[in-house]
Amino acid sequence: MEALAWLLSLILQPCYAISGNWWIAILLFTIIVKIILIPMSLWCQKNSIVMVQLMPALNRLKVKYYGDRETIGEEQNKLYKEQHYHPMLSLIPLAVQIIILFGLVDVIHTITDGGAPGTEFLGQIPFEDGGAAWIMPLFAGLSAIIMGFAQNRINPLQREQSRAEKNMTNGLSIGLSFILGVFVATGMGFYWVCSNLTSIAIQALANVLVKPAKYIDYEDLETSRVELEELENFSGPKKKWYERDPLAKREKADYKRFFKIVGKHIVFYSEGSGFYKYFQGAIEWLLAHSDADIHYVTNDPNDQVFKLAEAEPRLKPYYIGQRKIITLMMKMDADLVVSTLEDLENYYIKRSYIRKDIEYVFMFHHMTSTHLTPQKGAYDHYDTVLCAGPHQVRELRRAEELYGTKRKNLVECGYDLLDREIAEYELAAAAVERDPSRRDVVLIAPSWQEGNILDTCIDDMLKSVLGRGMRVIVRPHPEYTKRYSARWNALLARWADVPESDLYFEHDFSSNKTVFTSDILVTDWSSIFCEFCFSTRKPAIFIDTPMKVGNPDWKELGIEPTDIALRSEVGVSIRPEDAATFGDVAEEMLAKRYAWSDRINKVLDSFIFNVGHGGEVAGRYLLDRMIDIQESKRDGGVSDDSLAAGERAAADAEAASHNEGERMGKHDGSEARGVHARKVGRHEA
Repeated sequence: MEALAWLLSLILQPCYAISGNWWIAILLFTIIVKIILIPMSLWCQKNSIVMVQLMPALNRLKVKYYGDRETIGEEQNKLYKEQHYHPMLSLIPLAVQIIILFGLVDVIHTITDGGAPGTEFLGQIPFEDGGAAWIMPLFAGLSAIIMGFAQNRINPLQREQSRAEKNMTNGLSIGLSFILGVFVATGMGFYWVCSNLTSIAIQALANVLVKPAKYIDYEDLETSRVELEELENFSGPKKKWYERDPLAKREKADYKRFFKIVGKHIVFYSEGSGFYKYFQGAIEWLLAHSDADIHYVTNDPNDQVFKLAEAEPRLKPYYIGQRKIITLMMKMDADLVVSTLEDLENYYIKRSYIRKDIEYVFMFHHMTSTHLTPQKGAYDHYDTVLCAGPHQVRELRRAEELYGTKRKNLVECGYDLLDREIAEYELAAAAVERDPSRRDVVLIAPSWQEGNILDTCIDDMLKSVLGRGMRVIVRPHPEYTKRYSARWNALLARWADVPESDLYFEHDFSSNKTVFTSDILVTDWSSIFCEFCFSTRKPAIFIDTPMKVGNPDWKELGIEPTDIALRSEVGVSIRPEDAATFGDVAEEMLAKRYAWSDRINKVLDSFIFNVGHGGEVAGRYLLDRMIDIQESKRDGGVSDDSLAAGERAAADAEAASHNEGERMGKHDGSEARGVHARKVGRHEA
């Protein structure tokens, strides 16, 4: 330090000789030191630019491995090494400034110990001497605030940091400046103030000498930032730091429990309680005809599956929130993963990077086409699709051919939900028909997109149909009442004088009773018409509001979507401007109800695979694939091509749905050792 003090005095003394004032001398000293250190400042500028250049890649790493801090850290370190970036090097300028500050201690003491006039205040220490010396810590903190404000705007690295990072950087600078101002002599504190303020000018000079825009792709940086922000906001607004998530402990325990189990054969992923109905038939068949454990991951803490699992120990549910599910799916370790989620890999939910041989199986949550309302490429990253009908097979194969995507295993499965709705309707229909006081019921059940029935022609429709002896039920989409409550309430007010016996606005959507006890369904572009028409064999009236389109390129396939084609097969269409004729159309349709029933029955036979056996075919396929995968592992990983094996399993499952033969697995033990296929039709404890 003595040597450093001697070196610094060689700069400070000439400054005093020129100015004749120690305060001005310290200011000149600071400027000279900053000029001497310009090479270091330029080196730091280049290091900062390298970091900003890496930010798009870092943001995409955070997206790719979202929530997996360990993997993100490992990949980040690899990236730093590849680009020769060293995060700790950014601290060198601060370390140099502190060393210079310490060197000034002896210089200031040398000046003040002599007692020369004008040096008394220069050597005062606020903490010890108090009084006017306390102004220096305030100046030091204020200079740090000014420097932080400027650096947030002109420093190439600091301007791209998050608000939290900026606050932390500036907070540390302000705190350090204030503390130094309290415990060092005012002369040294003044140097720190000058250093903070001149740093702004040096940074501006560095931006001129090494222009950030020349090396940084700001457009790509912004794109990557948007991708990350969308992911961060995936599950809605963030909680405040002081707000505790009441489900966090439960989620953490279920996450840990899920990964403790090694050798999972099958995992179902559900976005909410309402999705269990699409898996129900396959799960119930697997529970009855195998000893496989069914792992069921859901985003809904109140999913009905938790109640069902109380009576079925082999059904193992896990609550994982929408953020954490991203990490869980990327670290998935199972033989089969079954989901109704469209756009796997295209958005937030990715295929596992832990296991590349997982078979991802898609189950439809609708019976209509694959290329109109779903996004383009919604099924491209699935290995197997359990198709409801031949139209879906035809469309998916055409898309593979047209776009050159991977060939998938398409199973001629069916639609279990429809099978159960048909059975339920047949049980309830007789009692409904025997009621002598029953009136014909018209159910209006529109979609919720802009331009739907409720927003365009509902008043004309109601005026047309009321008074004809029919009861009308208006059942809005739950999303409509949530998003457009003002519109909904205004509609209720307009028709408040009509008795509920003639016009009923439904508010409870927990039951489908009104759907399956109605005689005519009226909708626009909701896929509910398939379930209604095919389970009841009753017709629908379609209002041709603006079409609901998720894939603007749907015409490229050259196949008319069933969403459009079926409208003339199971009902009739009306333009919104012709809504005044709605009552006439409904009366005519009711008069020909039996003809419509025969017509719809014929459409169903060619539209849906394996009517009455959809759950069984799905369950058989999944069980066959689990056993095939086990056999492959037993044989040392040498197996037939996965697609060919899957197609054989699909054929076996479909054939077996009509032939209750016996099929036994060849492996011993519980889940970790293998899955047994129970004798078909036999329920064992």
